[in-house]
Amino acid sequence: MTGHVPRPKLAVWKFASCDGCQLTLLDCQDELLALAEQVEIAHFPEASRADVEGPYDVSLVEGSVTTPEDAERIQRVRAQSRALITIGACATAGGVQALRNFADVAEFRAAVYARPEYVATLATSTPIADHVPVDFELRGCPIDKRQLLELITALLAGRKPQIPAHSVCEECKRRGTACVMVAHGTPCLGPVTQAGCGAICPAYGRGCYGCFGPVAEPNTAALIPRLRQLGMDRVFATFNVAAPGFRAARDEPADGAVSPPPPRSRPPGRPR
Repeated sequence: MTGHVPRPKLAVWKFASCDGCQLTLLDCQDELLALAEQVEIAHFPEASRADVEGPYDVSLVEGSVTTPEDAERIQRVRAQSRALITIGACATAGGVQALRNFADVAEFRAAVYARPEYVATLATSTPIADHVPVDFELRGCPIDKRQLLELITALLAGRKPQIPAHSVCEECKRRGTACVMVAHGTPCLGPVTQAGCGAICPAYGRGCYGCFGPVAEPNTAALIPRLRQLGMDRVFATFNVAAPGFRAARDEPADGAVSPPPPRSRPPGRPR
């Protein structure tokens, strides 16, 4: 008679975010039930009261680091996790809240809160990888359900996740969608944005907003003049404003010169 083999422990953690990426996991529905048979969901406050102590085999982390408490807590999460996966634009690039990185956070705090002296915050909103080693980044605002299931399945099977690194433009070609920028003059970030959504916006006649962040080497210098011709000047200041490939493009001067992005230890969305 064989002994009981414990299931891998899965933990889901929230930092500064809107919870959309955690809701994507809950939206897996039938697939989530099958997943629950393969793993022990040890910590997931969005879905369960269960709170099993670590260590954890896999930790999924949503959200950015925005407070001193966050900076301390992510160290504890990393220490308890065999594999740490960041999910969503907030966790992988600082999120839309990283707009604070380019302004005076004290001024923002005073404008928003009646008693700002009681609000403890950092001057920046930073991705998890700026604080601890990350084993894999899953992009998106929010993440894609299919990519999430592929990632978890790959981890359970001990293989490399098959997550695309090509641009949204390639997805448009695959589904037969005419280029909205060429055909209709609609500003679109598809040429410099990593695939993952299935090119939903262009399929409905809208330009890509860069939800999945920049491809490994985005040619923003070639794209920005055309975006300006079409009336879009600060199109990069959205979900992934602080992502290395978009950060330099955000403050590109009017003459079109673009400063190179800071070096990154790994291509976006790839394992370390």
